[in-house]
Order: sequence, then structure tokens, then C-alpha cells
Amino acid sequence: MNDSIRQYLERHGFGHFSPKAVLFDMDGVLYDSMPHHAIAWQESMKRFGIDMTEADAYATEGARGIDTIRQIATRQGKEVSLEEAQRMYDEKSRIFHEMPDAPIFDGVFDMMEKIKRAGMTVNVVTGSGQRPLIRRLLNDFGRYLDENHIPTAYDVKRGKPYPDPYLMGLQKAGNLKPFEGIVVENAPLGVRSGVSAGIFTVAINSGPLPDKALLDEGADVLYDKMTQFRNEWDNFI
Repeated sequence: MNDSIRQYLERHGFGHFSPKAVLFDMDGVLYDSMPHHAIAWQESMKRFGIDMTEADAYATEGARGIDTIRQIATRQGKEVSLEEAQRMYDEKSRIFHEMPDAPIFDGVFDMMEKIKRAGMTVNVVTGSGQRPLIRRLLNDFGRYLDENHIPTAYDVKRGKPYPDPYLMGLQKAGNLKPFEGIVVENAPLGVRSGVSAGIFTVAINSGPLPDKALLDEGADVLYDKMTQFRNEWDNFI
């Protein structure tokens, strides 16, 4: 048995590990989209008098957009209602969708093919609920994925870092137990979400954050690229 799996079982008190579903985050895991998101966040928030840095965008990635806005605003002494936050997020989304499509990371299609061949389901758990992004997911990965396996921000009241998104992912994957899933994340808040849901969590550090930022949140294993995870996939099934 893989050492990381053994440690995971011991930490959570589970008797066995029998994955039936892989739950991917979207941005920064499937698509190299975080640089675009960082720009869209900075430009949109500036229009509303809120200062948001590139580091803020990466640190809060994975959370629901309206939660990110209210958190950053509060930190700067500003109160923002849910309605105002939604308008601000809509502007951020508009700017993002004017940018070129972000490329799919190397190894993603190979990874999904391996998952399918293993008899497992592919799922995408995203803090977004934007229809254009959902349509792109289905267009790009429709061979492996259907909309019933894409829980979004609108399926939960609490987004990442709470466990709710990944618990919803398990539910949509077939009412699975935590030891029947594998989470693949790139962001500290997302890793915390997967770990707090009790799911084996793989971190792919595709951005500028130090590895420690992901490991400190409890990632069970960490890779620099999806291709590394792909190459070691057989160790997890």
C-alpha cells in the first residue's frame, strides 16, 4: 500500500481505501486559468474601490466569488451586501470571459482516461457557477463528465474551505463515503475543504504558492504537475 494512503487511513480511522470517484477542482487543476482570474479580480475590484492583489487572488482561489469579495472588503473596512457582492462578481466574470480561453493542462485527458478505465467517475467541484464555464467543461470533457457530476457554488450554502462542496461532490457521485473519493486541488482553501471532508487529497501546485501552503492545509500528497500524478496513478488504485 502507498505510504500516503496508509497515513491517510490511520489519520481518519478508516479501515480501507476504495476510490470510486475523483473530484477535481477546475481552475488551476484542469485549466491554466489562474493568471487570467488574477487579472480579472484586480481590474474588477479596482472599479469598486477595493484593492485586491495577485496574491489575494491565489490565496482565496476556490472560495465562492461573493465570499471572496466580502472577505476582502471587510478586511479593508468596507461593508458589502450580498447583492452588491453579486454585482461585483458579475463584473469580474465579464472581464474574465473577455479573455482568451485558458489552455488545458498537460496530462488532464490522460488522467481522465485512466479514471474511466478504472471504472471510476470523473467529477468537477468548482466554486464557480458561471454557465459559460460549465458549458466549456462539458464541451472539453463530455466524454468523461456529465453535468450531474459538477457541483457548483449554487449547490452549497458554504463554499471552500468548508467541507460542503466536496461532501456534495461525494453525494452527486453516488452517495459515496469519504474513503471512496480522491480530491485533486491546487489551492490552500480547496485542500482544506477536501481534507475536512475526510477525503484523500492530492495537491497539484500549479501556481506561485510555496509547497508549504498546501502541505500545511493537510494535503496527503503533492505534485508540481498533473503529469506527475498521472504517472503515479497506478499507486492509488
